[in-house]
Amino acid sequence: MTNFSFDHVLVLGAGTMGRGIAQVAAATGSHVTLLDNDEARAKAAHDGIASSLERAVARGKVGADERTRILAAIRPSTDLDGAAKDADVVVEAVPEKIEIKRALFARLGKTCPSHTLLGSNTSSLSIASIAQDCPAAERVIGLHFFNPVPAMALIEIVHGRQTAQASVDAAVAFALRLGKDPILVRDSPGFATSRLGVLLGLEAMRMVEEEVASAADIDKAMKLGYRHPMGPLELTDLVGLDVRLAIAEHLHRELGSETFRPPEILRRMVAEGRLGKKSGKGFYDHGT
Repeated sequence: MTNFSFDHVLVLGAGTMGRGIAQVAAATGSHVTLLDNDEARAKAAHDGIASSLERAVARGKVGADERTRILAAIRPSTDLDGAAKDADVVVEAVPEKIEIKRALFARLGKTCPSHTLLGSNTSSLSIASIAQDCPAAERVIGLHFFNPVPAMALIEIVHGRQTAQASVDAAVAFALRLGKDPILVRDSPGFATSRLGVLLGLEAMRMVEEEVASAADIDKAMKLGYRHPMGPLELTDLVGLDVRLAIAEHLHRELGSETFRPPEILRRMVAEGRLGKKSGKGFYDHGT
């Protein structure tokens, strides 16, 4: 993997993160296959990227010709084996369930070419565990993007105990090609970003629960006092309360620290279907 090729990028999962990753990869010259088990979901994701680019054109961020080129470079698909056979880079962005990811990477290790970089967008799950059944574990690496992908500069590159240095080098080269700024993190529960971000979010939730201050004022404190671009509760609504709950439960199990025990307010809101922006209500009312 000394000569890095990023001509064909395969993005697995046509949700919010998958759409953003596909858009950024296509914008920087790669041919992108955006794959999902659900054909309608894959096509809807392509339409969503088109709408996102239309807004960017209206704001003067992207030219009309550039919009057309990016869309033409993204192909929605449901054929995993067909897309995998000539992929240079795979970025998996499927649900945060270890059994799904483990089975997926076991399959990718058998179907992708020997040079393919096998990346996971996981925000907290162990890279070594994801690669457990993969016959090409040395090429499995964490490529943790941030939402919204086109606007966020960071990629967290997570190397597992079996990840080869050549794979780390390829991941850094890929991040730089996308115009992102990478950080390197050892495979540890929550990595760097989720461990810190979730901790802040959980404490903010406890403060709401204890009526220390309103959600809006807690967020305002972090934005004005610490220059955070978004408050921890606003960010929780954007990410999804269900996602934050799953990560917190995982970190609580893995680290054994009570600071990561999900507060009751988070469990209750998820049980009530108040998942944040995607459901219309979370710590804020987003409309429906």
